[in-house]
Amino acid sequence: CPSRHHALTEPEALAQMDLLQVFRQGKAAMVAANLVMGAYQQRLAEQYGIEPGAEMRAAMHRAEAHGLPLVLIDREIGTTLRRTAASLSWWKRLNLFSGLLASLFASDDVDEEEIEKLKEGDVLEAAFAEFAHDRKDLYQPLIAERDRYMAAKFLMAARRHPGKHILAVVGAGHLKGIVEHLHSIEDPEAELEDLEQEPPRPVWPKLIPWVIVALVLFGFWLGFTRSSDLGWQLVADWVVINGGLSALGALLAAAHPMTVITAFLAAPITSLNPTIGAGMVTAAVELMLRKPQVRDFASLRHDVAQWRGWWRNRVSRTLLVFLFSTLGSAVGTYLAGFRIFGRLAGSP
Repeated sequence: CPSRHHALTEPEALAQMDLLQVFRQGKAAMVAANLVMGAYQQRLAEQYGIEPGAEMRAAMHRAEAHGLPLVLIDREIGTTLRRTAASLSWWKRLNLFSGLLASLFASDDVDEEEIEKLKEGDVLEAAFAEFAHDRKDLYQPLIAERDRYMAAKFLMAARRHPGKHILAVVGAGHLKGIVEHLHSIEDPEAELEDLEQEPPRPVWPKLIPWVIVALVLFGFWLGFTRSSDLGWQLVADWVVINGGLSALGALLAAAHPMTVITAFLAAPITSLNPTIGAGMVTAAVELMLRKPQVRDFASLRHDVAQWRGWWRNRVSRTLLVFLFSTLGSAVGTYLAGFRIFGRLAGSP
């Protein structure tokens, strides 16, 4: 896909990534998922001597040597990941995300069984199936849709170059599906347009944070109308639980001590403003205190291949600070909310 091609041809572009912009645009989880896939490829490379992207490099070099046009037929990985997330229920997304976090502590070795599964799918599917609870949920967006997409791209290339031989370099797991779709797709342009569309996002998930804020503020108001002592007790519960869990998340990510303190102070406030998250604030502070060096970007793919490297590298560690402090604040919001209404229910 274009982004992978760009990463192979211009590896120094990674060092130009604006992490703060990544957090502002809500792409932190996407970047983390890309790093997980890269870590899986790197583990394969180190364990079996398989160079990541070797097949794509070989295809590019052959095309260049013969003066032939290079066509990137795979779908953009960002689109694939977003369609994958959209195809899962919120519970399965949570399982997938928790599996992603758990994969950081997994064994560094990829067993022979997983290598055999690679022959039936591809690295993208295998990397996510490694920590998914059900591979079937991943098959449609990660394999079947991409089979259709690549077949449509192949047909369009064939129509642009009639009478020419076209060499396609694809994963073994895609070959059968692509061949089948070559004979069934009638309008490749319409097929591509359909597969590039991102599923519409429902409105109700965006309303939930505002409803929670309204309930919490109502709880504060109700507490103060009963007594000032109760009202301040509810505020203290909110600050300690929400801020404490966000700070714990930052601490687990090995954040700078000032970042941990910032998480404690910021989370109770940002949780009452859905337009900004605690992770945004903690990541900004961490970047200010521990700005990633050139060597951090250069060694990123190698570092994340082992779970300890996620904490050692400043780039990946900042991502962990963002994710863990955000998760802590989210859990704290619900726990503190239950605590507040528990106190209100128990008071006259």
